[in-house]
Amino acid sequence: MLGLGDCVELRGGEVCLELVRSGMKNFGFRSKKGILPFGSSINQVRDSSYRINFQPGYGIQDKDLGEIHKAASAGNVVKVQQVLLLGKNGLNDREKMNRAAFHLACANGHSVVVTLLLERKCLLNLCDNEKRTALMKAVECQEEECATLLLEHGADPNVMDVSGNIALHYAVFCQNLSLTAKLLSYDANIEARNKVSVN
Repeated sequence: MLGLGDCVELRGGEVCLELVRSGMKNFGFRSKKGILPFGSSINQVRDSSYRINFQPGYGIQDKDLGEIHKAASAGNVVKVQQVLLLGKNGLNDREKMNRAAFHLACANGHSVVVTLLLERKCLLNLCDNEKRTALMKAVECQEEECATLLLEHGADPNVMDVSGNIALHYAVFCQNLSLTAKLLSYDANIEARNKVSVN
């Protein structure tokens, strides 16, 4: 794990993580009382006219999920293989909230399922109802192994969600220096501005 004073070598030079840490408030993820706790469902307000919805993981209801979604969410790689083999669900099928099995596996840290879906050539940058990719969910839930797999297979770190956030915003919000460094090494846009930082 990288320390606060460490620097990360990028293609165009290096970025000191202390600068990234000090820039957190520019991402619009601070409250007047300081950093908000990870793991809570919050509507954080920087500007009272705009809210950011941060909810690690997914709230799911079995009745809304297909067989592949249930299996991926539970990390049952054998069941995912079986569902795909029998054609009960397609690789990129979405459920009610536009989430693919890939989103659910990443949010829950099931790297074996993620690897299987990557091998089957699932669509890497599919977005859910809030335009969040599986990479964003992996970063938001601090599932570093899943995030690394996605980046290594070409997931775009600069896709924006409905609030203008990219995966880097979530890594910085969670104060995860190692994920921040990894995203930067895969060309995450350090200049990306979300709707809060534009206000």
